[in-house]
Amino acid sequence: MRVDRVKLIAEMARQNIHIKELAEKALVSRVTITAMRGGKSCNVNSARRVAQALGLSLIHISEPT
Repeated sequence: MRVDRVKLIAEMARQNIHIKELAEKALVSRVTITAMRGGKSCNVNSARRVAQALGLSLIHISEPT
């Protein structure tokens, strides 16, 4: 699945959270967060963890189909 990179970057900026912090909080690698921010596809579980770490549901950061 793909995460909407603009929404992810905007939410990270709004919460003032850096890649390393988000990766630790979501229990995913920094490479995964960087890939998501770059528009690459990712595992659904990773996307869900990132969304939860940001206090959002997966629907809020996923790309529309």
